[in-house]
Amino acid sequence: MPETILVVDDDPDIARFVEVNLRSAGYDVAVASDGEEALQRASEMRPDLVLLDVMMPRIDGFEVAQRLRRNPVTANTSIIMLTAKALSTDKVLGLTAGADDYIIKPFDPIELLARVKGTLRRAKEMRNLSPLTGLPGNIRIQEEIERMVRDGHSFAVLYCDLDNFKAYNDQKGFVRGDRLIQSTARIIQDAVAEFAGTEGFVGHVGGDDFVAITPPDVAEEVAKRIVERFDAQIHEFYDPEDLQRGFVEVEDRKGVLQRLPLVGVSSGIATTTTRRFAHYGEAVAVATEMKQFAKRESGSSYAIDRRAST
Repeated sequence: MPETILVVDDDPDIARFVEVNLRSAGYDVAVASDGEEALQRASEMRPDLVLLDVMMPRIDGFEVAQRLRRNPVTANTSIIMLTAKALSTDKVLGLTAGADDYIIKPFDPIELLARVKGTLRRAKEMRNLSPLTGLPGNIRIQEEIERMVRDGHSFAVLYCDLDNFKAYNDQKGFVRGDRLIQSTARIIQDAVAEFAGTEGFVGHVGGDDFVAITPPDVAEEVAKRIVERFDAQIHEFYDPEDLQRGFVEVEDRKGVLQRLPLVGVSSGIATTTTRRFAHYGEAVAVATEMKQFAKRESGSSYAIDRRAST
């Protein structure tokens, strides 16, 4: 489905010029001639982006941008401001009002399309980031693995999650649980950066689940480092009495007191070293299977698939 753009300009010639260029690039385009109409149409059509002229009758572009940001329906809509002034004060006012970018008139169609494309791309990426960890989510994870499969690259998928996290979250509360997830994200990022550098990728599936992509030859070292650093830091998330006992006591649904081990991290590794994956789902399925093997071990652990394709 094409992305939708609302063009707001009281000059019909400029509005038409922008509309034609955007339509030729494959976007769906609507036009509003003033601020009042822009606010109404934006609420109705919920565009992906608003191209907003600054100087307009009734309501200027700065006020329109502020109102768009205050409206829950349009609060996350991307905004590019069009201005005839190159003054830095106007740029600051526009960005302060909520604009994501600005273009100075007269502008080249190539620049217009480049800025529109860039703004929409960044917005899409931001929507798919975990608000807790700032890491890419499921869409990007799938795209990255599919790209590796499609291009025939050698790679490894590490699927990591926390053991006994639900019990920890229930007992200690979501604030401490969120901090533990954030710490885990940093540990995984640091391990991937250390061994894979720019060839690595880390995504947050959700909850306490993470996926990392690395070259096959460093995947096991990454998993080892994750275990080492996680176990070295986990004591920071427990009370002294928990650490002294080596377990936590939690009531189950029937009110029976249970002893549960401290939280650990388990990783399953699927690699192209001995097999090729036909699609994203196959790679993730193997990594998930290996993670279940790792969870059979007490404490933090990892398991790597060394089976050859049949």
